[in-house]
Amino acid sequence: MNNKISFREVVKTYPMKDTTFNALDRVSLDIADREFVTVVGPSGCGKSTLMGMAAGLVQPTAGEVLVDGVPVTGPGPDRGVIFQQYALFPWLTVRKNVEFGLRLAALPAGERRLRAERAIELVGLSDFADALPKTLSGGMKQRCAIARAYAVNPQVLLMDEPFGALDALTRVQLQDQLLHTWSQEQRTVMFITHDVDEAVYLARRVVVMAARPGRVQTVIEVDLPYPRTEEMRLSAEFGQIRNEVWHSVYHQAAPAA
Repeated sequence: MNNKISFREVVKTYPMKDTTFNALDRVSLDIADREFVTVVGPSGCGKSTLMGMAAGLVQPTAGEVLVDGVPVTGPGPDRGVIFQQYALFPWLTVRKNVEFGLRLAALPAGERRLRAERAIELVGLSDFADALPKTLSGGMKQRCAIARAYAVNPQVLLMDEPFGALDALTRVQLQDQLLHTWSQEQRTVMFITHDVDEAVYLARRVVVMAARPGRVQTVIEVDLPYPRTEEMRLSAEFGQIRNEVWHSVYHQAAPAA
């Protein structure tokens, strides 16, 4: 399978008063085309920085990030980015929010409408297409944000803790919704999370980061079939993988002072 995203010996340092802070240290990682990969690790391990590099929002100090073999030099329509904060325009309806990126791309009104309606249907918001964000629950707002990303037809979805602010039940429901949509669209997904259960449930592979400096500690295969189900969450096989990821994340050696 071809690599969609490649990190090649990526380093990121930030200047400080008398020294520099090494946020990422020689990170190398390949994510295959149409693969769903989650990234977990302790706070400060550089998960969001790594995703920001793939999005073109953060430039590496050294090394390079490639998408389809081409170096990333900035944001592009081939990569949709979804953050924990919904960033919806409160004065626009769900449909108009989803159409916003298409309007920037100067697509004709008819095509904008068709693309937006398809994306809204994918995330199960068709009955709320004309609703304003203030009338939506947190989960519905996040589904709107996901639909907006899908509408521009990106090849890659970069998701930075998109469900982190939601209650447990809504979070589980959106995980299932995301996997359902992914099974239909088969885009490449890089998903950042602090939640070990979420990381295992969604992914084909879980990348565990270590902190100070941020680096890839291990990559754990999730040898469970899709579609993922509630029964699978409760299975012994899921528990074994979850425990392996948990141990890798939370039993790391303390970083040097």
